[in-house]
Amino acid sequence: MAAGSRGLELFGQRWSRIDPQDMAKNSRNSDKVTLQELAEHIQLTKGTVSAVLNQAPAAKRIPQHTKDRIFAAAERLSYRPNFFARGLVHKRTFMVGVITEEIGDAYGGMVISGIEAMLRQHKYLFVTVAHRHEPERLREYLDVLPTRGVEGFITVDTTITRPVPLPVVAVAGHRRVKGITNIILDHKHAAVLALKHLAGLGHRKIVYFQGQRFSSDSRERWRSICEVAAKLGIPVRPELTVQLRMDDPSPHPAYQLMSALLAKSRKFTAVFAYNDISAIGAIRALREAGLRVPEDVSVVGFDDIRDAAYHVPSLTTVRQPLRKMGEIAAQTLVDRIEGRKTYGRQIAIEPELVVRESTGKAGRSGRHPPSRRS
Repeated sequence: MAAGSRGLELFGQRWSRIDPQDMAKNSRNSDKVTLQELAEHIQLTKGTVSAVLNQAPAAKRIPQHTKDRIFAAAERLSYRPNFFARGLVHKRTFMVGVITEEIGDAYGGMVISGIEAMLRQHKYLFVTVAHRHEPERLREYLDVLPTRGVEGFITVDTTITRPVPLPVVAVAGHRRVKGITNIILDHKHAAVLALKHLAGLGHRKIVYFQGQRFSSDSRERWRSICEVAAKLGIPVRPELTVQLRMDDPSPHPAYQLMSALLAKSRKFTAVFAYNDISAIGAIRALREAGLRVPEDVSVVGFDDIRDAAYHVPSLTTVRQPLRKMGEIAAQTLVDRIEGRKTYGRQIAIEPELVVRESTGKAGRSGRHPPSRRS
């Protein structure tokens, strides 16, 4: 091609000599580069560019080098897709509802982080609401959000008891309800991991923290602990079993329960907490009573939240891959909305025991919980 030519040939496509700086300047005057302008700049059809940017099925037939050109040009020109127009074309909103018990708690925060990452890959938006264990508020969300355009739901530690006329994926869901796919941890395996670890260290007098009744995992986790303890010959003593009741996601409820238990002069060498937050609360009460962890009392948590590894002492805990569970939930919901794949009623996730500083051999210090509070 002659040097004076007004265009250039690349990958079999003719490019006009349009200065990206001029386009960027024009885009500032009109707020943004349009899909039509982007397509004209790289001499492709709007349909081709749209298919690639939206990862539509038709994009599978487009050569990779063409896709690379489109993405490079979109980034260079700061192209942003018009989600409203996308919705009009497809007659869809590409939006889902995420319903959780509490916004900002350590457990839900990690799950929602995984949900966000996966939905972003699929170019979906989501709205998050918290029901705070109020059944009427939960029912309202399930009824109202579909009228606002959500195409499906992801619930986090939330129990839904009736069918919903949209696809639903429930993280930590245990009810068998039509139309709901549950993402669940194998709680029996989790109990085996934790109790075998404690038994191997010589612990038989163990304090158990049961979860709040409104937590969707509470019943299944406690049933699994009792079943596994019986098989291992580890007694579950009523006087060493306490239940979290307060609707408070902080360590305070567990701190209060452990303080009250210590005041009753109970003998024990280990604590199996309902979650990492309650483990942290229990450790605080133990240390205030003059006990060391793990020299005097070992503590096992559950979840492996971000703070677990940095607490002093760092927590031995049963790890739920919380972010991964959020990613799986989001992928499952997108597949169901778009009819890509069918799923059964549940997807089981395997736990992992993470051994850190909060557990040690029973009786290694020769001390026991005090006979009375000082």
